[in-house]
Amino acid sequence: MGILQAILVSMPGAVAQGLIWGIMAIGVYITFKVLDFADLTVDGSICTGMAVCAMLIAAGWNVWLAMLAALLAGMLTGLVTGLFHTLLGIPAILSGILTQLILWSMNLVIMGKANQPVNAMRVPLLVTRLHLTESILILIAFNLVLIGVLYWFFGTEFGSALRATGCNKNMARAQGINTNLHTVFALMLSNGSVALSGALLAQYQGSADINNGRGAIVIGLAAVIIGEAIVSKISRNFIVRLLGVALGAVIYYIVYQIVIGLRIPTDLLKMLSAIVVAIFLAVPYWKKKFAKPLRKEAPQNAET
Repeated sequence: MGILQAILVSMPGAVAQGLIWGIMAIGVYITFKVLDFADLTVDGSICTGMAVCAMLIAAGWNVWLAMLAALLAGMLTGLVTGLFHTLLGIPAILSGILTQLILWSMNLVIMGKANQPVNAMRVPLLVTRLHLTESILILIAFNLVLIGVLYWFFGTEFGSALRATGCNKNMARAQGINTNLHTVFALMLSNGSVALSGALLAQYQGSADINNGRGAIVIGLAAVIIGEAIVSKISRNFIVRLLGVALGAVIYYIVYQIVIGLRIPTDLLKMLSAIVVAIFLAVPYWKKKFAKPLRKEAPQNAET
């Protein structure tokens, strides 16, 4: 009973973290699903958002301005990856890895050390563990506003051209679309969202740490896969799919919190986290593999 109570008590915190990572997962969705670009920059850009926000808040900046600066810093990281890919011809995955390596050093330079505290008792923050209910409401609002803005943007001519670039670059070029420009912009948009998530995460956990970005891309991809599995049977509408991605991140963190609540040794948490993600990522493959034989058998059974 004690374990069950501990899990239930931890649920609001899991929801809050899931909503923060939902913003990051939406950024991953832009590159992974819309642009069809395997971008590994996010492991570094989320930490960049945390570092910039934490340092500016510590310097006395208004929290909104600090978050705006984090957003712009994230967009710059996406610009670097985009230029590596389009201007230098470096493959997508390597472009992201190179930028990620650069950001490791840059994040250390920004913070001056491996960890920078953000004290909620001294400065007013938007989200904090001290006020979970208010933080969850604010994070829900952030997710909804971001989804609304993206839904509007991808309905514009420029946004439609970006989606066309992700669907078929050759066809997009034939239609007169500058695919390099749209690729770079999509990477900037994606990593800006990821850095914004990092800025919120730094406030929520009360610090920015150089190691916080490790494995971020895996969590983002897991949230995308979970979200796709949830909403695929409901609607293929773009806004519904974005909502599904945010919800997927919340579900991931609830499952993760349950695993922690089972009092498994902390040394195994990384391994268990990887197993949870692997299971979520394997679900679409299992569905395809086992659904096809069932569909083939169904007509035969109907005939008999």
